[in-house]
Amino acid sequence: MSRFWTDSWRNMPSWIAELVRLDGDGRMFRTSMALGAGPRLFGGLIAAQALAAAAATVGADRLPQSLHAYFIRGGRVGVDVEYTVDTTRDGRSFTTRRVTAGQDGVPIFEMLASFHVPETTVDWQRPTPLRLPLSEATTEVRPRERWADYYETRVGAGTTPEWPQQPFWFRSREPIEADPVLRACALAFVSDLGLVSIARPPGQDEPGPGGAASLDHALWLHRPVDPRQWHCYDALAVSHSDARGLAFGSIHNDRGTLVASVAQESLWRC
Repeated sequence: MSRFWTDSWRNMPSWIAELVRLDGDGRMFRTSMALGAGPRLFGGLIAAQALAAAAATVGADRLPQSLHAYFIRGGRVGVDVEYTVDTTRDGRSFTTRRVTAGQDGVPIFEMLASFHVPETTVDWQRPTPLRLPLSEATTEVRPRERWADYYETRVGAGTTPEWPQQPFWFRSREPIEADPVLRACALAFVSDLGLVSIARPPGQDEPGPGGAASLDHALWLHRPVDPRQWHCYDALAVSHSDARGLAFGSIHNDRGTLVASVAQESLWRC
């Protein structure tokens, strides 16, 4: 039995609880909660809501482990989003769900989400010095988009971007309940920031008439996260060809612990 859609969860006051509070039960969910850049839905919001829908069908002993998503069409602000959850597998340790998001009966997003029963084992990560220490992240970035009401983002001194670009530090402006699913949703929300611009071709600052957009997105959740605390989000482009750029990212907390890894391919037409 999932603990995610309990009355107590529905009454949680955090911003992420409000954003991923979906109507429905069983396998079909719906929401009118939408935000984005202009008329297009923010991809991080769709990913967070899809993860919440998947979690609603999973036992309380299983926590989000990873998600792999495809942005099929641009979502529209002002149109309800429907989420349909299908069972792929219920194993002894892992559970997999497929989530399809649609508007007016047309799919806009597909995601596979994996959940895992926590295990006690070796805890190791490759030591990686942060390119931007927290003490040097002194410039706040405040875009006009509504998501900026939820997250504080800071970049290095001497830079004044209109949009946060990796490496940057972020934290939730308000506390988030100690629910690992909600906190995973909050991380999925912010994981979509900055990767399209990171994946741009060398020497290209702005896309051409063909535009730029996320094509697919992967997030691996390695360790527990508290979004209210400072985290460093870094990413690097690794390839660009055929109008597609690939970027790999990592999210560390302020103690240098790796909490998540990200990969995203973006469309970038000159």
